[in-house]
Amino acid sequence: MLSSGVLNPQAVEVAKDDITFGVDGLIRYNLFGHELWITTTHISLLVVMIVIIVFAVIANRCIKKADPYKVPGKFLNLIEYLVESIDHMTKANMGEKHGLKFSNYIGTLFISILLMNFSGLFGMRPPTADYGVTLALALITFVLIHYNGFKYQKAAHVTNLFKPLPLTPINIIGELATPLSLSLRLFGNILSGTVMMGLIYGLLPKVILLLVPAPLHIYFDIFSGAIQTYVFCMLTMVFISNTFEDA
Repeated sequence: MLSSGVLNPQAVEVAKDDITFGVDGLIRYNLFGHELWITTTHISLLVVMIVIIVFAVIANRCIKKADPYKVPGKFLNLIEYLVESIDHMTKANMGEKHGLKFSNYIGTLFISILLMNFSGLFGMRPPTADYGVTLALALITFVLIHYNGFKYQKAAHVTNLFKPLPLTPINIIGELATPLSLSLRLFGNILSGTVMMGLIYGLLPKVILLLVPAPLHIYFDIFSGAIQTYVFCMLTMVFISNTFEDA
């Protein structure tokens, strides 16, 4: 079975050896007369959420129990490194004045997307290979961009679209294209890696699969996943920080 990336309810009845690139329906249920499905995307997202929540709870307890007069352990050092790296990244790209205000959002975005991209290493379908996920992330950023635009630029956030007047249509299209470009870039890169690995697992003999997939996973899941995470967060910071220019 080959799927083009849309929900495929029949996937439950398909043999395990078939190749699928789509979002497969696992559990069907009815809600207010509408047929809905729990898909592979929902399961992967749930796993990622649980991992992040568990990590956050353990980190919180570790920080509360930390003795300031003793050398911090490896886990506490890891937490400090993550926090300092994210703070440094936001301040470097958004300025000292505004950077720390967005550390929580950028940090959450970075860790979430990174884990979603890495989930393919554990046999799950990366949620970011589902356009519904990447579009939702891009729309959150889009709302933040314009919220801060009105906050810092006031009416100029709208009037700037008409400068110069002949380029107004292009300026408006450029603004509306922001969530599309953000979401499609992440979605396309992760989906292409998912399709490539699906073809490799489906078409190569099992003996060769013992050696070949490892370096490919390093590229498609780890290297490409990390790069796309960084690009998404970097563009998010750039787009938001552009609204501070006239503050």
